[in-house]
Amino acid sequence: MFPPQGRDVRCAKCGHTWHQERAEWERAPQPEPEPVAFEPPPQPEPAPPPETYARPTVRDFEPQDEPAAPRMRLPAAWKTRGALGAGWIGLAVLILLLGVSAFHYRQHIVRAWPQTASLYAALGMKVSAMGLQFESYTYREDTQSGRVVLTVTGAIRNVTNSNQPVPPVRVALVDAGRRELYHWTFSPDVMTLGPGQSARFVTKLPSPPDGARELELRFARAGE
Repeated sequence: MFPPQGRDVRCAKCGHTWHQERAEWERAPQPEPEPVAFEPPPQPEPAPPPETYARPTVRDFEPQDEPAAPRMRLPAAWKTRGALGAGWIGLAVLILLLGVSAFHYRQHIVRAWPQTASLYAALGMKVSAMGLQFESYTYREDTQSGRVVLTVTGAIRNVTNSNQPVPPVRVALVDAGRRELYHWTFSPDVMTLGPGQSARFVTKLPSPPDGARELELRFARAGE
């Protein structure tokens, strides 16, 4: 830049020297640059203060009544099966009670319906409509005076709660095919038995028939 009064200038090639005035554009004062305002870098926004929560109130635990559990509804098929099962159980109990009663009160049943005696006999329970029954009877054969003698012993018991007359007893000998070979009757030594009483008896038959395998005892009917 040239000073305001100009200055001498020499050509670098030929060495010529001359006075050079200052150019007009250099004479005009240059405006000073406007200061640039300094802007600080943006600061991060401060974090919001932590929220404070009210402290929960601690209360003593009070037991509450538990709600009743809902009732389960069974399917209709299950209800039907349950009813059938209960019915079968009830029937089985009824049959059992009838069987016990029929055994315990068999004497009373036979006395009321004599035809049931054959049913009890088929079941292995000989029951008399008279309220009397035979107990623990046995038989044996002995030789007396050179001949065979059949001896039958046993007892008769009154199984009722009242006095019962004792009728004659009929003894029958049967073969292997249960055909009767011979029979006889005898009267026990007692005529009446009180409730629960029993009386023993003994009867003998000389020369029993050959082929006899078993004997049958029963109370004789009228006329036998």
